Amino acid sequence: MIYRATASDTTTGSAIDKDAIAALFKAVFSASEGETEGALIGGLAKDMFDKTPPDKLFNFVAEHKRQIVGSIFFSQLDFGDDSLAYILSPVAIHTDFQGQGIGQALIRYGLDVLKENGTEWVLTYGDPNFYCKVGFEPVSDKKIVPPVPLSYPHGWLGQSLTETAITNVSGACRCVEALSDPIYW
Repeated sequence: MIYRATASDTTTGSAIDKDAIAALFKAVFSASEGETEGALIGGLAKDMFDKTPPDKLFNFVAEHKRQIVGSIFFSQLDFGDDSLAYILSPVAIHTDFQGQGIGQALIRYGLDVLKENGTEWVLTYGDPNFYCKVGFEPVSDKKIVPPVPLSYPHGWLGQSLTETAITNVSGACRCVEALSDPIYW
């Protein structure tokens, strides 16, 4: 089951379990990148909930037999104008459930919800081989200046949720506080 996790989720009858979601991120990134990265990204997941206003944050969760096996975050980007854009980050799928399409399903579900809410476009920063499978395309850091300098510019990706292509944006965007540390970029 995939659903949007909120403080009191009336759709599923489930309340958000911030600690379980943070533990998932810590375990997934520890397994793939080491304990230090696991602690870092687990802390990021917790900070996304604790430091981001609820109206600027979407968190989606996949469950299997009442266990959280996947989670993704979308947080609002600020371009100093009236555009409505989000960034997808971070993403984690339990190691026992990777390669089964859960991450792609979560992302597609989240993109559909964002589109219904009037979001114009979504950016992400990660592996192009994965994110291109769900409609993201490379974006030049000259076309849209990222919130902080990128250590891997080829990972700056975007997707329009409207009929209009992503255009050049003047000036840098600002991300939510939890993502603003250059260590994540």
